[in-house]
Amino acid sequence: MGPRSGTSTIDLDPVTTDGRYSRQELFLPIGKAGQQLLRQAHVAVVGCGATGAAAAGLLARAGVGTLTLIDRDFVEPSNLQRQILFTEQDAAEALPKAEAARRRLAEVNAEVKVHAHVTDLVPENIHALLEPCSLVLDGTDNFETRFLLNDYAAEQNKPWIYAAAIGSYAATMNIVPGQSACLACLFPEPPQGTVETCDTAGILNTAVNLSASLQVTEALKLLVGDRTSLRHTLWSMDVWTGEQSAVDTARPRAGCSVCVGRNFVHLRGEGRPHVTLCGRNSVQIHEHRRPVDFAQLASRLQPHGDVRYNELMLRFEPGGYVLNVFADGRTVLQGTDDLVRARVLYARYIGS
Repeated sequence: MGPRSGTSTIDLDPVTTDGRYSRQELFLPIGKAGQQLLRQAHVAVVGCGATGAAAAGLLARAGVGTLTLIDRDFVEPSNLQRQILFTEQDAAEALPKAEAARRRLAEVNAEVKVHAHVTDLVPENIHALLEPCSLVLDGTDNFETRFLLNDYAAEQNKPWIYAAAIGSYAATMNIVPGQSACLACLFPEPPQGTVETCDTAGILNTAVNLSASLQVTEALKLLVGDRTSLRHTLWSMDVWTGEQSAVDTARPRAGCSVCVGRNFVHLRGEGRPHVTLCGRNSVQIHEHRRPVDFAQLASRLQPHGDVRYNELMLRFEPGGYVLNVFADGRTVLQGTDDLVRARVLYARYIGS
């Protein structure tokens, strides 16, 4: 009998979840028992930008059963270089990041429940939004929200994992109340003056994904109960130069006002700048304690729009907005009457 000509076909079963996590279950520290714990877990990701989007995707693919996503911003074309859950269509429609992420994760793993909240995490809503979660991952781009998370975690005895990425730099830190240093142990006060942001210093997507990968690895350890394997350092790496550093975080700092003194100023709203409407289509951000170096700030903002300044104020025009920054740190943002949008733009260009 000669060889048959033509083509043959193989009937493929529809996609099922059988075996989805088989390779992960073969990893002994997780196994089938650990996979079941992941299925029962509920994790919050605060911020669905670069690091948050990558972390949420990894958690969903790992089979974490429920995710709460919180983000105040929407998808823009400049996000697509590093924010891996979003598409050109999302940017064209200016979809809120939390909702765009929810839709994409539903395509990645339909087993995972995803709750998307298009909102700014603030003292007034943090308890309601994060109460169902046993673990919080930091995907934010500002210290204002991170210090709020740190207060909440200490108050509620709930672990969270700090992550940051800017330029070619990536960093993560586990914060387990009562067992490790908290953010305020290392940084008793938020950074002073204006700070670099991804929009002013740039960012490599490889730094983002390194930070998210390390963050989610530590999250998996917590979720399966393997606390003995947790890293006890604030670890950072410059992915371009290869330089690394590790700061010991194994114990709370004696005298820490947050995890030892339990003084939660950020949770009470005392550490936040006051934001108010200021005339027609303008918002004022009252941050009087922030010293401003106009020459330094102008240098950082120059690539992003027209910048002019004198000894009294700096005027910056990115796109259809105008930011008027005064010497005492106060900023009037023209072009919107949306308080949340104003906070997004302020964090993006001035840093917070």
